[in-house]
Amino acid sequence: MKIEQVAAITYTIRDFIKDREGVVESLKKLRKIGYQAVQISGMAAKIDPTELADIIEGEGLVCCATHEPGVELIERPEQVAAKLNALRCKYTAYPWPHNMDLFKSEEGVKFMCEKLENTGRVLKDAGIVFTYHNHNVEFVRIGGKLVLEHFYDETDPVLVQGELDTYWVQHGGGNPVSWIQRLNNRLPLLHMKDYQTTIEHKATYAEIGQGNLEWDKIIPAAEAAGCKWFIVEQDTCPGDPFDSLKISFDYIKENLVE
Repeated sequence: MKIEQVAAITYTIRDFIKDREGVVESLKKLRKIGYQAVQISGMAAKIDPTELADIIEGEGLVCCATHEPGVELIERPEQVAAKLNALRCKYTAYPWPHNMDLFKSEEGVKFMCEKLENTGRVLKDAGIVFTYHNHNVEFVRIGGKLVLEHFYDETDPVLVQGELDTYWVQHGGGNPVSWIQRLNNRLPLLHMKDYQTTIEHKATYAEIGQGNLEWDKIIPAAEAAGCKWFIVEQDTCPGDPFDSLKISFDYIKENLVE
């Protein structure tokens, strides 16, 4: 993994990107920390995609990927494709189930697989790579298999690729390394999110290197699987999220990059 492949997702700093001024200032802070790429997610500011692309590039950053609303991806993929091309961004991810009822039966899961494939086909035709971002809800068993297994076993690998989230794999009872290996040549994006347990026996988020995940095994496995972007995310932070993103970046730079 090279340092230029390490990105920060803007969901971590969502409270600071509610208007154009906040977006510009926040991107400056991320670049000052050392990040050279961002994944756009959780941005309340309403900025035209072409203008946003100019802002991102103007701050010396690359827009490596986005999260788009699930309902938009499933019901209006052509509009998403147009937005992504205007943003000059090649990768996007389905971030969260837009209809949890589809996760409760084999019929629903099969229907979801078909919808994911359809979205992937539309985006591929537009030159965009479609990925699936997991939480722990996909680690429920339906018909003898995990929902996430259905999604990857029953869709075309070219049309539906992966954006594994290491925290949520662990939280769901999975092994991040095993799942990375399972998605060999199907994992362009990895969400680096550390996992720790509190004294109250609750799972929670941590800065990279401050939790319990084995990054010395996770990163080589992701590199071997063909991962292109290693995206730092922390859903909640103990203080200033920019401080947490710096702690994560400094650990990665000192311990995990070539």
